Amino acid sequence: MSLLTPQQQALYHEEGYFILPGVLPPETLTMLREECSYFLGYMDASMDAKGVEVDGINHRGKRYFIGNRYRLSQRMREFLFSPMMAEVAQAALGPDVWLFNEQWVVKNAEQGMKFGWHQDSGYVMKSHPDAQHPPYLTCWVTLDDVSEINGTVYLLPHSRGGTKNTIYSHELEPGSNDLIAYKGDDPGDPLIVPAGTIVGFSSYNFHRSGPNTTNRMRRIYLPQYASGPIGDDSVRAWAMAVPFVRDGKIIYDRANDKAENHGPFGTKKSRG
Repeated sequence: MSLLTPQQQALYHEEGYFILPGVLPPETLTMLREECSYFLGYMDASMDAKGVEVDGINHRGKRYFIGNRYRLSQRMREFLFSPMMAEVAQAALGPDVWLFNEQWVVKNAEQGMKFGWHQDSGYVMKSHPDAQHPPYLTCWVTLDDVSEINGTVYLLPHSRGGTKNTIYSHELEPGSNDLIAYKGDDPGDPLIVPAGTIVGFSSYNFHRSGPNTTNRMRRIYLPQYASGPIGDDSVRAWAMAVPFVRDGKIIYDRANDKAENHGPFGTKKSRG
């Protein structure tokens, strides 16, 4: 049975998103929570070593974006390149799929910061204006129930954001280091979904998130897939171009997945 109905696929291609409530098996959800805990400690240790409280858009104890560490974990590789994620990605992108980016997005309890209106592609274009690309797919995988009180995402469908074919100019927001593009009055639609949900949306859709005002973390795992490599080696200084699916068949090859070919962070110590 297909994960996505024809209606969900049509919604993605027209408005830029689909929602698959609670589709993760319980054991997969548990694994991702365990891996998230490990990499939060990894990031805190990195910031300690640098002697900083803010590192890019990471704010210690408040908000984290921990990217492209999957080569350190066998379990994460098995999830990222699984038949389930191949099916999800192909529904949006077609028969050829590459892993572009993956990251943990965590808002800490009671003080998890908001994140401003942006397009994911806006971050690519801000630093690499020549990296023109078709929309890639963001898979927003919830490790907790998400709602307006713990900092869920608010999404603007293409028809309301004017984003189906356009990447807008983004400007840096002082203090947060967020890039901001949309300044209209539409608040967006809040994603209120249970843990284990996959929300897929286009890298062109405007979205934002609110603060976490609860006494528990709000944790998201965020793989991003593209229909082909994006940009050149300068883009892959922070992102990736790892072959995953070709002509509808999974071709991911662990033996050839090396950081010097496809992006940062090597396989110093793989974790089970």
